[in-house]
Amino acid sequence: MKTRKFFIVGLITVLLSGCVVYSFYPLYTEKDLFANDILTGEWFESDEQEVKFSEEESTWTFEHPYINKEKGNERDSLSYLLSYKVKDGDQYLESAYDVHLIKLAGQYFLDFYLIDYAEGGGENATLNDFHLIPVHTFAKLTVGEDQLKINWFDNDWLEDLIRENKIRIHHEETDDLILLTAKPKELQKFVTKYVNSEEAFKEGLEVILQRK
Repeated sequence: MKTRKFFIVGLITVLLSGCVVYSFYPLYTEKDLFANDILTGEWFESDEQEVKFSEEESTWTFEHPYINKEKGNERDSLSYLLSYKVKDGDQYLESAYDVHLIKLAGQYFLDFYLIDYAEGGGENATLNDFHLIPVHTFAKLTVGEDQLKINWFDNDWLEDLIRENKIRIHHEETDDLILLTAKPKELQKFVTKYVNSEEAFKEGLEVILQRK
């Protein structure tokens, strides 16, 4: 299911979407990270046909997080804090993600990790909140002029490979979900092998962002 102009507000939506691959471990190690400002700024979702910068659109804001805000203004240029805001009726829902960018086989990849989502939590936590386990998702990043194209690996494609014994990668499986349990180096071998595979991304989640 190719999905445009839509992204995850909370982990429940991610797990039910069936459009991305989920991983217990991150795609990166500390040695893979490098200082950059590729993502920094405010971005709007685009369909490549027409871009309207309005409060009605979903916004993605990437910034380098403070290393220790109480002790100074120094920021961590090796990582990003993503604030994703989407309008829902008369209110805005906002979620936050740790995002890391690495380069493998000449291609950029992003690792997303949910750290805060729009509902529940704190004193208002519900039973649902206690059953959420944050996971990593990773995607191929193509950088254009004031544009980002993000393509997640297709979960159904991965399921077919695993169930047909065409790939061996550490994972856990239920009737509804495959969760990769491979560690970073094994994950990197996986994405490097399939980075140029059309089938790997054909039905996965795709988002195109235009810089404001």
